[in-house]
Amino acid sequence: MPDAYVPPAADPSVQREQAARLAAAWQRPRGWRRFSEVNNSAVGYWYLMTALAFFLFAGVLALLMRTQLAVPENDFLPAGLYDQMFTLHGSVMMFLFAVPIIESFAILMLPQMNGTRELPFPRLSAFGFWCFAIGGFFVCGSIFFGAAPSGGWFMYPPLTTQYTEGVGPDVWLLGLSFVEIASISAAVELMVGILKTRAPGMRIDRMPLYSWYMLVVAGMILVGFPPLIVGDLLFELERAAGWPFFDPARGGDPLLWQHLFWIFGHPEVYIIFLPAVALVAMIVPTFARTPMVGYSWIVLAAVGVGFLSFGLWVHHMFTTGMPALSLGFFSAASLAVAVPTAIQIFCFIATTLVGRFVPSVPMLFVAGALAIFVLGGLTGVMVAVAPFDFQAHDTYFVVAHLHYVLIGGMLFPVFAGLHYYFPSIAGRQLSATLGTWSFWLMFVGFNVAFLPMHVSGLGGMARRVYTYGADIGLDLLNLVSTIGAFVFAAGVALLVGDLLFGRRRGALPDNPWNAGTLEWSGSLPGRDWGMRSIPRVRSRYPLWEQKDLARHIEEGRYYLPDAEEGRRETLVTSVIDARPLQVCRVPGPGYTGLVAAVFTSGIFIFPVFGAYAAAATSAVAALLAVVWWLWRDTARIPEKPDKDAGLGLRLPLYGSGPGSIGWWGMLTAMFADAVAFASLVFVYFYFWTVHEHWPPQPGPGLSWPALASALLVGAWLLACASGGTNRRGRSGRTRGALALAALLCIGSIAAWIAAPLSHGMAPQSHPYPATVWVLVIWLVGHLGIGAAMLLYCVARSAAGQLTATHDADLHNVTLYWHFTGASGLVAFAVLALFPLVS
Repeated sequence: MPDAYVPPAADPSVQREQAARLAAAWQRPRGWRRFSEVNNSAVGYWYLMTALAFFLFAGVLALLMRTQLAVPENDFLPAGLYDQMFTLHGSVMMFLFAVPIIESFAILMLPQMNGTRELPFPRLSAFGFWCFAIGGFFVCGSIFFGAAPSGGWFMYPPLTTQYTEGVGPDVWLLGLSFVEIASISAAVELMVGILKTRAPGMRIDRMPLYSWYMLVVAGMILVGFPPLIVGDLLFELERAAGWPFFDPARGGDPLLWQHLFWIFGHPEVYIIFLPAVALVAMIVPTFARTPMVGYSWIVLAAVGVGFLSFGLWVHHMFTTGMPALSLGFFSAASLAVAVPTAIQIFCFIATTLVGRFVPSVPMLFVAGALAIFVLGGLTGVMVAVAPFDFQAHDTYFVVAHLHYVLIGGMLFPVFAGLHYYFPSIAGRQLSATLGTWSFWLMFVGFNVAFLPMHVSGLGGMARRVYTYGADIGLDLLNLVSTIGAFVFAAGVALLVGDLLFGRRRGALPDNPWNAGTLEWSGSLPGRDWGMRSIPRVRSRYPLWEQKDLARHIEEGRYYLPDAEEGRRETLVTSVIDARPLQVCRVPGPGYTGLVAAVFTSGIFIFPVFGAYAAAATSAVAALLAVVWWLWRDTARIPEKPDKDAGLGLRLPLYGSGPGSIGWWGMLTAMFADAVAFASLVFVYFYFWTVHEHWPPQPGPGLSWPALASALLVGAWLLACASGGTNRRGRSGRTRGALALAALLCIGSIAAWIAAPLSHGMAPQSHPYPATVWVLVIWLVGHLGIGAAMLLYCVARSAAGQLTATHDADLHNVTLYWHFTGASGLVAFAVLALFPLVS
C-alpha cells in the first residue's frame, strides 16, 4: 500500500461509536481512585506539578539564604540552619526539580509527538512518580524536624562520614537514592517508547528533534546515575557499618567519592541542558514557520554532547593535586564540549533568520535563554582552563557560572515550554501580558542577582559561607544580588499565579501556534488516548507537509481507530524504519505501581532510623508487590492471535524476545545495572592505583569462588537451555530445568558468601575486604533475584501462561541471566584471579 494512501472516512455515526469506545477504554478513574491511574497524561501532569512545587520550595530557601547574605555579619539565619538550607536548595534543584521536570514534559508529550497512544510501560511510569514524590517529600520534610543534610549537595567526605552528627547525611543518601530509581525508571520507559512505539513511517531520520534529544538523555541517565547509586551504597555502608571506603586512616580515600559523584554530576548538567534545548528545538521552527535548519547537525551535536559529557568529570577536581597530564586532558575535553553546543545554538539562530519570525512569549523566553546560556558558557570556558580554575575555585564566580548555565540552559527553556505546551495540558493559553512581564522581571532580576557574583567571587567571596566580614568590601555587591533575587522571584510568582489562577480567554483552536509536529494534531486539551488514530508519517513536520492530516487522524482513517475489545492499545514498530510489528495492549488503572513504591520506600527510609528489620520486611513486601504486578499485567496470553489494526493490516497481539517491548525494557534496565557493576569494579581497581600493595592481605582464595562460579554458570546454561525445551513443547522438562537452575543459583549464593567468610575478611578493617564484600553482596543479590525469576517462570508455566508459543517471560529472564552470568565471571576474575597475578 503506498505511503500517500489515505482511506475514506467512515460514516459519521461509526466514527462516533469508535470514539466512544476509545473514550471508555482510556477513561480516567474518578474520586480517590484517580491515584490508580497510570496514563501518561495523568502521570506526566503529576510529575509536572510536583516538580514545580519542589522548585518553589527550593526557591524560598534561596531567598532566605540571600536575605542572610544581604549584609555582612547578619544573624537572620543561624549557621547550622543556613547549611541545611544551602544543602537542600542545591539537592532539590538538581534531583527533585531539574531532572523530574524534563521527565514530566517527556511523559506528557512524547506519545503525541511520536504519533502513538501511550508509553510502553505505563505502570512503570506511575511507579517512578510515586518513588519520586515519596522520596522528595521525605528529603524536603527533614528540614522541619532539624534533620536535614548540611554537608552540601555534593556531600563530600570525610565531613559527612565522620564529622557530621545526626541522620542528615543518611536522609540525603537514602532519600535521593530512592528518587534516582524514579529517574532510571523514566529513562527505561522513554528509551523503549522512542525506539519501539513511533508512528508507522516515522523513521529515525524523521523523528522530532525532541525525541532525539530524549533518546540521548535517557542513555545518559542509564550511564550517569548508576555510579552515584554505587557511591551512595558505599557511603551508607561507611556511615552505618563502619566500612572504610573514604576513611584515609584505615586505607580509604575521600577522592573516590568525588570520582563517583562527578562521573554522575557533570553529565547531570547536560542531562538537564539537553531536554531543555529539545524544547527550544520544538519551539523555534514553529515561530519561524520553517523546518529546523541543520536537523542532522543538531542530532549529531546532541549525541556529541552526550558522549563528551562523560569525559569531563575531573573538571570539578582540578585543585585536588592531580598530575599535569590529567589536568591537560580534562581541560581540553571541557573546552571541546563547547563545539557541539555552539552548533545547536547557531542552528536555532539560522532557523529564525531564514524563516518568517512570529513574536510570542515562548520565543521571548527562548531568546533570554540563549543570551544567558551563552554568557554562562563563556565563563565555563574560563573555568575549564586549570590555572584560572585554581583562582576561581570555591568562590562565588563558580556560583555565578553554575546559575548562568542552569537557569539559562534549563529554567528559561522550561518556562518557554510551559507557555508553549500549556494549551495542550490545560486547554487554555497563558496570558501574553503576564508572560511578558514575568519574562522581563526574571531576565532583569536574574542578571542583577548573578552578574555581580562574578565580581564578588574574584574579589574573594567564598561560596558555602553563611556570612562574611564587613572589611572585604563586598557589601554593595551582595545587597544588589539579594535585590535581584527578589525581583526574579516576583517574575516566577507572576508565572505561577497565571498557571494556577489564570482564566480561559475565548475558544482555543486545536493548533493555536500553527505548529508542524504531531502533538498538535488533536483537539485541546489533549485526550487521554493520545491519538484518535495512529497516522502514517511521511515527513519531519507532517502537519505542514501532509495535507489535512489532523482531520484524517480525528476521523479515524489510520491505525487502531477503535477499541472493540475495550482495551488500551498502541502499535509496536521497528527501531530503524518504524514498520508496524505488533498491537501492544498496555495496562489500565491499577494500584500495583503505587503499592510497590510505598513498600520500596521502606527499604530506603527505615534504615535512616536504624529500623533494619522494618526495612527487610519492606523489601519482602516490595518483592511480592512486584510479582503481583508482573503476574497480573505483563505478557498475558491474548484471547486471539492477531487483530485488524486498520488500513487492511493484521498484526499479532503477542510478542516475545526482541519482538517484545518487555525484552527491550529488560535490555535497557540491565544496561544500567551493568554500569553499576562496572562502577563497583572501578572502585576495586581505583584502590589498586592508590595503594602500594593491592590486595594488601590474602583474598577470598580460589576454591570457593571457583565453585560459586561453576554453579552460577550451570544455572546460566540451564536457563538458556530451558528456552529450547520450552519451544519444543516439553513443559515438564522446562520446569525441571528451571527449578534445577534455581537450586544451583542458591548453591552459588552460599559459595560466594563462604568465600570471604571462610578467610576471615573483616570489612571494617580495610577497603580491600570491604570492596570484596560489596562485590559479593551485589552478586548475591542478583543471584537471589535471578532465582526468584526462574521460579516465577516455573509458576507461569504451571499456570499455562508460559507455553511454546507464548514465552516472553522466559526470553526476558534469559536476558537477565546473560548479564548476571557475565557479571559472575567478571567477579571471579577480579576477586579470585587478580590477587594471583598482582
